[in-house]
Amino acid sequence: MERKEIARVLEEVGTLLELKGENPFKVRAYHQAARTVLQLERDLAELIETGGLDKVKGIGKALSEKIAELVTTGRLEYLDRLKKSLPPGIFELMRVQGLGPKKIKVLYEDLGITTLGELEYACLENRLTTLKGFGSKTQSNVLKGIENLKKYRGYFLWSEAEAPALELAEILRACPAIERVELAGDFRRLNEIVKKVVLAAVSEKPREVARFLKGFDLIESIEKQGESELSLALASGLNAQVRLVSEEAFPIVLYHLTGSEEHITLMSRRAESVQMKLSPDGLLDQSGQSRSVSDEVEIFTMLGLRWIYPELREGRGEIEAAEDGGLPELVSLSDIKGVFHVHSNYSDGGLSISESVAWCREHGYEYLGLTDHSRTAAYAGGLGLEELQSQFEDVDKIRAEYPDFKLFWGIESDILPDGSLDYPDDILARFDFVIASVHAAFKLSEREMTKRLIRAIQNPYTTMRLTCLPYSPRLLKSGPLLK
Repeated sequence: MERKEIARVLEEVGTLLELKGENPFKVRAYHQAARTVLQLERDLAELIETGGLDKVKGIGKALSEKIAELVTTGRLEYLDRLKKSLPPGIFELMRVQGLGPKKIKVLYEDLGITTLGELEYACLENRLTTLKGFGSKTQSNVLKGIENLKKYRGYFLWSEAEAPALELAEILRACPAIERVELAGDFRRLNEIVKKVVLAAVSEKPREVARFLKGFDLIESIEKQGESELSLALASGLNAQVRLVSEEAFPIVLYHLTGSEEHITLMSRRAESVQMKLSPDGLLDQSGQSRSVSDEVEIFTMLGLRWIYPELREGRGEIEAAEDGGLPELVSLSDIKGVFHVHSNYSDGGLSISESVAWCREHGYEYLGLTDHSRTAAYAGGLGLEELQSQFEDVDKIRAEYPDFKLFWGIESDILPDGSLDYPDDILARFDFVIASVHAAFKLSEREMTKRLIRAIQNPYTTMRLTCLPYSPRLLKSGPLLK
């Protein structure tokens, strides 16, 4: 288990302890241990083996034993016990914007609220306003948070869907009753948001497949079972659909399960224009005879088109481009020469600067843009002026050590409520580049927020403005924290 995941588990333990009303010092110890793990320079496994972990400031014997358990087994029994000691529905309350462990504890103890439905009902009955630390404004915000949660329930970022989707595909490939498996749908198109994991599989034994799947922790339940389809509920909250087909039908089914609705509709019209018919059942010629295809490439060839990458199948002009040779080449890993906006363990990153540089060099990158949090983001370890100087000295040493590698020194500067950047101009002028980012004061009016962003953009030291957290699924897997 990597340091970032270990830190996440320790943070979760701290949060659950706070929900249970444990000693605040114990709660803080877990949160502090999470930060310490991220900032460690030495290898965790080595520290555990040599018995040096419990000597690290902020760890101690009890925590070192739990960290060792995580490193060696990948699990923490203490966390499992904590989860079992609380009502399952209470964890969903943590997803409501504006509700932290302290407020949830009050809701649980004073009103007996353990589910999202109970919380919504209490808001509609105006019961939250009677609680200490709550008020009509808080109640209104909680209700709005519930509405947003319900609206987007079932939607996952590609990065969140990646691990369960790939694990499910591997489980299916291991099933003796399945000959072939491919991921399809939003996931295969690399959409930023995935609502369902869709897979096509070659099998004529749905019952055997269903029996095989029942023994895996990843799969919470089989919601529906038919002769050609299985609907699964995964432990992660994702739903999955597995379409079981013959080898002959596989290419057509994979194609139809991959493209967006708009793409499929336009491709059906394209087939009609050349006197053919394209449907989930197959590709028919003008005489009504089925045309067999060995792979997806042949589908496009028979319709007079170049192969269209799955990522482009959105119904946005890709069919016309495939006809006249205007399809773009997709960006590949070999095109990526370096990464910007990387956090180190100076703030909330999981690797030191030297480790990040080593990782980039190992993966063939030519440069790295370091941008830890600025001082206003104290919750994320934002850098004070002394820490900035220390970091600059580290950067200077690493530059001298690796003259063939470009290490750019930057900062993710908070955009303050008035639109100014964190740090005075003489400090900002020292950086190679500055990313301006909003992390707080989100409740300004539209007019005030617009003025704020415009002023930040007009600052001569602003190099990049962060409006969202871009994520490239095929780029970094376990390297520096890239935002």
